[in-house]
Amino acid sequence: MNRQTAYQRFQRLLLAGQIQPGQNLSQRDLVSKLGISLGALRELLPRLEAESLLAVLPQRGIQITTVDLRMIRESYQMRLAYEREATIYAIEHVSDAALQQQRALHASILERASTGGISGALLDEAQKIDSDFHDFLIGATGNEVLIQAYSINAIRVRMIQLDRIRLNPVVLAPALADHLEIIDALLKRDRAKAELAMETHIHNARLRAVTF
Repeated sequence: MNRQTAYQRFQRLLLAGQIQPGQNLSQRDLVSKLGISLGALRELLPRLEAESLLAVLPQRGIQITTVDLRMIRESYQMRLAYEREATIYAIEHVSDAALQQQRALHASILERASTGGISGALLDEAQKIDSDFHDFLIGATGNEVLIQAYSINAIRVRMIQLDRIRLNPVVLAPALADHLEIIDALLKRDRAKAELAMETHIHNARLRAVTF
């Protein structure tokens, strides 16, 4: 298994909850979970530590990053910077057709939630649409440096969401309504309104994480 595959496996375990924020592990524990050699793990650890996903503690093993107020503040500051840039780019470069497709997906979820109740399956679908919308905006920039930086930070944001603010019946409507505000401003090619809508959305998400 190469380092990239091992890295992706670590991500999957983390986001599936099989490795928990704040958890203490030995190197042998992590070797067993990842199915890699001790040597391969030692090659992988500097990358995971550089991305603030864990800390190697001398004589104490490995600690997975804890979701705390500092992590929330820093992760959402970076998220705002990346997604504001993507929003500005979208004003000039993302087509009406692509934006209308995103709008239809969001409107469908909100309509079904209001008329048929919010099932677990609908929440899962809404969670995917929520995540895909942000990935869509970032990916539309075509900026590989931005996409890579966003992807690294997105892991930390996803850890926060899983730990504190996973989409639920209370959060679903406000979160997707925020997205519609962004999409509608983009369709009008109103840069100021689109930036404000994105800033408001990320502020609301950060506030939910902090006040959980």
